[in-house]
Amino acid sequence: MRARIVLPAVAAAVVLMFTGCVDNSTPATNTSSDASAIAKDDTAAALVPADIASTGTLLIGTDAAYPPNEYKDESGQPIGWGIELSNGIAAKLGLTPKYQVAKFENIIPSITGGKVNIGESSFTDNAEREKQVDFVNYYNAGILWAAPTGKTVDPDNACGLKVAVQTGTVEETDELPAKNEACAAAGKPAIEVQKYDAQEDATNAVVLGKADALSADSPVTGYAISKTDGKLEAAGKSFDVAPYGIAVQKGSEMTKAVQAALQSMVDDGSYGKILDTWGVTDGGISTITINAATNG
Repeated sequence: MRARIVLPAVAAAVVLMFTGCVDNSTPATNTSSDASAIAKDDTAAALVPADIASTGTLLIGTDAAYPPNEYKDESGQPIGWGIELSNGIAAKLGLTPKYQVAKFENIIPSITGGKVNIGESSFTDNAEREKQVDFVNYYNAGILWAAPTGKTVDPDNACGLKVAVQTGTVEETDELPAKNEACAAAGKPAIEVQKYDAQEDATNAVVLGKADALSADSPVTGYAISKTDGKLEAAGKSFDVAPYGIAVQKGSEMTKAVQAALQSMVDDGSYGKILDTWGVTDGGISTITINAATNG
């Protein structure tokens, strides 16, 4: 699958800049976006800082290893509904998107260090991350576990189990540590947290019996289940719903530009079309906000 928003001439080219990360390509699907051409929004474009506008390029950091949000097609190009939203942001701002693919945990440092303008990698907006970057909130996602079909796994009673996660995600940094504190307080064995650079590797760990379950964001777990030919099923329902955010350098005027671009996409329907095409409309929002974790 090579689903792409049809961009106007100024942003027609999607340029890739790879940083030597491991190829975590996911098999292509026949998903495609039916969103029509997304036109530049002059009001949003006027908010872009001059040093970025003068380059004509929007540098976007992504890990491209978290399908269906962002991953790679068979040729190694970033795809997914998050990538399509990023392409739409660039189009609204009159810029050409250029992707820097890196490990998830390296993206925020790339933003604070000025190597990329924004980060789109299914970042959960939380207070700790807001100390480093600002977030433009565009979606709400919960945590959803998956386990081998027929195996009973309760995320609220998981002490002693082996649970696979992608490194750097909120599941690894927040959810499972909190669960392990509860296990310790109850005198129960800890959850063995298995960390993987790519979500597909975490999924395979469960399929192959190396882990008892996986924990990931709800759209990611749902997609993983759909790709395992019935080998996995949801373990309970989603919980701890929180906002996704596009990460932007703290205090930058670019934050307002990205907010305006996304709101323009919501208002003209292109945002909704992308979510609908990818089957992730449940987490869609109507008002684009900033730093919802602390301002919500």
